[in-house]
Amino acid sequence: MRHCYVVRVFTVGEAGGNALGVIPDATGLGSSDMQAIATDLGFSETVFSEWAAGSMPALRIFTPAAEMPFAGHPLVGTAWVLNQMGPGADAVEIQIGEVGIGTDDGVVWVRPPPIDQPVSPAPLEEAQALGVPAIGAWHVEVPSDYLLAEVSTEEELLGLAPDPEAFPQATHGLYLFCGRAPVRSRFFAPRLGVYEDPATGSAAVALVALLRSQGMQTGSIQITQGLPNHLSELRLKWDGLNVELGGTVVKDEVRVLDV
Repeated sequence: MRHCYVVRVFTVGEAGGNALGVIPDATGLGSSDMQAIATDLGFSETVFSEWAAGSMPALRIFTPAAEMPFAGHPLVGTAWVLNQMGPGADAVEIQIGEVGIGTDDGVVWVRPPPIDQPVSPAPLEEAQALGVPAIGAWHVEVPSDYLLAEVSTEEELLGLAPDPEAFPQATHGLYLFCGRAPVRSRFFAPRLGVYEDPATGSAAVALVALLRSQGMQTGSIQITQGLPNHLSELRLKWDGLNVELGGTVVKDEVRVLDV
């Protein structure tokens, strides 16, 4: 038996956000065990932590269908759990490297490794094949391959329902957005077992990579993601490849898993 902390990340006050399962003690669990637990829990991501005395917490992140090398909302949520419920940590280790942790006025911030995310233009037809009337489209590696598609208006954004069967096998997620200050967005990842994700930090980092490629080397943005009845709020600031991703976290419950 072990505990699973269930939190919501990138909340708007006490509401909204993206549910996350955090299992602070993954001792003895193999990859297949972790995947089975994440599938059974059904959250868009579940985090497993291994933390020996005197070492940095090592995290593994699973969607209901696959392991992820990097994802933002699990890092923010796990940072909150480690520092609110545990002995505290100022950094964690994931597949792509060390991630710094900090808190400022109730907002949890994480600092992924300063890794360049390659951006390449995509034909508009690629987004249109998914039912998206895009005015711009790009592929960004974060390192998973995301297709970013810009639409003209929030009304258009909210009315879309991309066909999950039409997603290319190589595309892990579709990030739809409009506006710049603030940004309005939605994210779809049926290949990862998540049709629509309420809040997606890795896709927000991909958007920063796009803005950087368009000449905005330093900046900050606020993103509102999701549908009107369940919104999430993400904050980003960056200077070159140094990106910080932040948001608020609310604890919902602690489950006891029979594993």
